[in-house]
Amino acid sequence: MSNAVPRSAIKTTVARWWSGRATPLVVMIAGLTVIWYIAALALNWTSVRDAFEREETPYTVTELVVETLSAERPILPAPHQIAAELASSIISYAPSSNRSLLFHSWVTLSATLVGFLMGALLGIALAILIVHIRTLQKSLLPWIISSQTIPILAIAPIIIVVLGSMGVRGLLPKSIISAYLCFFPITIGMVKGLNSPDPIERDLMRTWSASKTQTFCKLRWPASMPFLFASLKVAIAASLVGAIVGELPTGAQAGLGARLLAGSYYGQTIQIWAALTAAAILAAMLVGLIGGCERLVLRRMGGGR
Repeated sequence: MSNAVPRSAIKTTVARWWSGRATPLVVMIAGLTVIWYIAALALNWTSVRDAFEREETPYTVTELVVETLSAERPILPAPHQIAAELASSIISYAPSSNRSLLFHSWVTLSATLVGFLMGALLGIALAILIVHIRTLQKSLLPWIISSQTIPILAIAPIIIVVLGSMGVRGLLPKSIISAYLCFFPITIGMVKGLNSPDPIERDLMRTWSASKTQTFCKLRWPASMPFLFASLKVAIAASLVGAIVGELPTGAQAGLGARLLAGSYYGQTIQIWAALTAAAILAAMLVGLIGGCERLVLRRMGGGR
């Protein structure tokens, strides 16, 4: 009997992969890459051409294209330049080196996770209070919504300065800024989730003489899980943004925000875009982690696939 895999099986596997979830992602990345290269050519073309003309160096269109996509300080780096910078920052230095992007990512990630935990606990606690105390729904909820109208770039330096005057520096101020950004979607999502059970279901719990605690544990909390995880995905990304923003007004020496500052000071656009790409990858990983936890929890509760 032959050990070769039948062609029909290979075709079936390829068809499943092509029609699966990976296909939209691959197509989107390919499209964005093409658009990015076109934008890099358009934005860098004039400056590179002017440099050739100032040096009175003869050039061809091919040479101009190659130089445009390999400029040392481009206006918009090409994707391969960003990828090379990422690889160099990760592979060429030890993870503990302050020149390693892994080191800076870990510094930002630490503040992100601490702020996310603080914001999640605060958001869930506020949602529980709002749902069970009707007065807070009219008095506290509008203030929670209003708090998000204050630009984070305005409030971040205030938090840093006030806490710095109290001797609080380092991880905690950045975590507080992250918590400020991420508690809001969790609060709003959990209020919606805890109120999601139908009135007839709540009436049924009263018919069974269930206490408020039993109604919360057996009805409200399980019903809120889809809303909670949807809010957590938004919150973890907002927490990462808060950690990066918290590093900007302090002139931090470590963190992705510090890499952005250093790149802007010295005009290293490739370094700036590499740090932004690292932040995007980090955010995608965190959101994916929350999504994995969601599938696990909902499956254990009998509602997942």
